[in-house]
Amino acid sequence: MTIGKRPFGRTGHMSTEVIFGGASLWTASRDEANRTLDLLLEYGINHIDAAPQYGDAEIRIGPWMDRHRKDFFLATKTMERGYEAAKASIHRSLDRLHTDQLDLIQLHALIDLDEWEKALGPGGALEAAIEARDEGLVRFIGVTGHNWNVASMHRRSLERFDFDSILLPWNWHCANHPVYSKSFEAVVKMCEERDVAVQTIKALARGPWPSKMARRRITWYEPLEGEDDVRTAVDWVLGRPKIHMITTGDLGLLPTIFRVADTRGNMPSDEEMRAFDEKVGLASIFGL
Repeated sequence: MTIGKRPFGRTGHMSTEVIFGGASLWTASRDEANRTLDLLLEYGINHIDAAPQYGDAEIRIGPWMDRHRKDFFLATKTMERGYEAAKASIHRSLDRLHTDQLDLIQLHALIDLDEWEKALGPGGALEAAIEARDEGLVRFIGVTGHNWNVASMHRRSLERFDFDSILLPWNWHCANHPVYSKSFEAVVKMCEERDVAVQTIKALARGPWPSKMARRRITWYEPLEGEDDVRTAVDWVLGRPKIHMITTGDLGLLPTIFRVADTRGNMPSDEEMRAFDEKVGLASIFGL
């Protein structure tokens, strides 16, 4: 079993269409983490996305990297906005991930304008990332975000600095939001012109958890769960060329995601997606 690969922007790496999202290891035991990471080998996944904010994820991935580092494009993030704190964060992630070089460091959740000014200004986190790149501690630098303003903020970020990758939400509901969809298309066009990698998240987001529903998953939103529903969502996202999809942050859903990505079909039509939306009731998870 092998999931397809696509160029990860201008990095020279052919990353799998599906990137493993380390958030699913948030509370995983060592044994659970090892079983999950071994599943990446089974499906040929060659790109891991982690973050210090993902609970125990870096701690669980690190020992496994001792045996498999050469087989993976390894990315993590920093939430810090100042130079010194970001520098310390990068070095801490290097230690936790058991590596002397990260393939990608990303400025995490950079959507607040004041934080953006600090991180990308003098004495900011970006300076620490550039320094780490100059020292060979990281190879590439990216930026991420998770809210409705993220696409427009990423455009602002790319105008300030030549980032190698971006990460932002994309699913059928996002594509039909009159404001977000336009901003998304604009930033993706910008990325295509500059050969910047585009990573997408929230492919399986169904909507907020209903207030009286017991949460069956560790995701902060209610995800799609049935295999046919997951297949439709994954086929739609990956039907678009040149973007990558990061897996949903729940261990129980990973086998289904990998299975449908490994056997994915054509991109569903708009008519099919409208019928799908009517059936499952897709809704905003960002309150807009």
